[in-house]
Amino acid sequence: MTPAEILAQHGPREAMEYDVVIVGGGPGGLAAAIRLKQLAAGQGKEISVVVLEKGSEPGAHILSGAVMDPRAITELIPNWKELGAPLNQTVIQDQMLFLSETGAFDTPSFLIPECFHNEGNFVISLGNVVRWLAQQAESLGVEIFPGFAATELLYNDDGAGASSVKGIATGNMGVGKDGEPTGDFQLGMELHAKYTIFAEGARGQLGRQLIAKFKLDEGRDPQSYALGVKELWEIDPARHQPGLVIHTAGWPMDSMTYGGGFMYHLDGNLVTLGLVVGLDYTNPWLSPFEEMQRWKTHPRIKDFLEGGKRIGYGARAITAGGLLSLPKTVFPGGALVGCEAGYLNAARIKGSHAAIKTGMLAAEAAFAAVTAGRRHDVLNAYPAAFKNSWLYAELDQSRNFKQWFKKGVYVGSFMTGIEQWLLPLMGVRSPPWTIHRTEPDHARLRPAAECPQITYPKPDGKLTFDRLSSVFISNTNHGENQPAHLTLKDASIPVTVNLAKYAGPESRYCPAGVYEFVKNADNTDRLQINAQNCVHCKTCDIKDPTQNIVWVAPEGGGGPNYSGM
Repeated sequence: MTPAEILAQHGPREAMEYDVVIVGGGPGGLAAAIRLKQLAAGQGKEISVVVLEKGSEPGAHILSGAVMDPRAITELIPNWKELGAPLNQTVIQDQMLFLSETGAFDTPSFLIPECFHNEGNFVISLGNVVRWLAQQAESLGVEIFPGFAATELLYNDDGAGASSVKGIATGNMGVGKDGEPTGDFQLGMELHAKYTIFAEGARGQLGRQLIAKFKLDEGRDPQSYALGVKELWEIDPARHQPGLVIHTAGWPMDSMTYGGGFMYHLDGNLVTLGLVVGLDYTNPWLSPFEEMQRWKTHPRIKDFLEGGKRIGYGARAITAGGLLSLPKTVFPGGALVGCEAGYLNAARIKGSHAAIKTGMLAAEAAFAAVTAGRRHDVLNAYPAAFKNSWLYAELDQSRNFKQWFKKGVYVGSFMTGIEQWLLPLMGVRSPPWTIHRTEPDHARLRPAAECPQITYPKPDGKLTFDRLSSVFISNTNHGENQPAHLTLKDASIPVTVNLAKYAGPESRYCPAGVYEFVKNADNTDRLQINAQNCVHCKTCDIKDPTQNIVWVAPEGGGGPNYSGM
């Protein structure tokens, strides 16, 4: 049965009414919820706010480096330290390394661009910070529904072909692989709101639909993404340097592929490390997962990890296009915040402060509208406030960052030095030029026959690992008897186009082993989708060269259960 047929047979759905519905319990969504309740308390008014989170709990699906700029969280909750926010390890030292296969060039501190300086910032587990934010939100009266995935947009018919967002519906629970309701079936519910704020993170399922429906990206550069593959290690105390922040460029990426590594030393002998690879890469033989494993074998990285133990793994796509790719963030009845819209500053490799700030700005616009008796109109005060904020100035300074790196690592590094180091020394905060992009990431792949094959070494199980053992420690789980949440528009394309022309890149760009080409009994090929492995990184939805793969939310609560990530 289709979802529509299930609804016709088992409906109508229960509906709940709120002033503001927030989709996504990450830093942006929770900041919006907290700010709404703060404003209501400050003015002695009531406002009903609910947050839906598809993970089993707030923070379960959160993955980030992360070094946090505390500016936004300090604006949101000035006494966060007294309230026990898990921002414990200040940054003590920055290192910027340019790697060759065995060597490294240490950039002198005075030459490190401003965007890579982290004085006053904190090395954190963003998942733990999100769990803390959820506690603060609930203490203010915010309702949080974990384990509920928002899967459908609801619209008002405003006449003359116009519509506004009415709210969302959650996915049905207890539907079998065959699409039929099982004995555990539970119909999804509708949540109606005067305004709905979308904070799903990069390449959100509903955000993608909203951008298309309301043409929010019209006139903007195509959005660009990167994939971050991350591990958490407990290392030898003798090798641990709390507060050390390392960024690397160069090897193992070729000179025309955007990417870089990071290693951040937390407290408690923990380090978080990983590799970010731009999803505009051209060689279909490239595997971001294997590149990350190879990166760890560099002497400057390996030296920290010897004698240590890997205790966590995850991967997540990052919205990295910056200001020039930022869509219009408001539409009738709602708004996009955080990485849902693309506010991450790729030059700083930071997005949590931007998510918190934009969540606050959207909340302030929504609160003013609700208390003025408005509903379902456009929150124009939100983008206006962003334009006048410190965040806009920050993103404007780095607006060319990703565009320069499309011209190669040497041009990108040189121009980043000019824009982020030299110009600020001259008192110029915004570059006097703008560089545009015209191609989306999925259109950048070249035919496999035109590209050199890449041979990756076998993992040793100590320093380097395979995908399946990695997925295991991400605590990923999906109910086996549920419809696949990785869908194909045309089931023939993976073999007739992707395998034939691009050598099946989905088997390499997926960091969780979801996609593999196997032989049928008659020796023909077919794509096997191991949806159980999916860590919800969204890479397939972004990088598939024919845009044939569509990621949709599985049954609520499914996916990774990250701890300390």
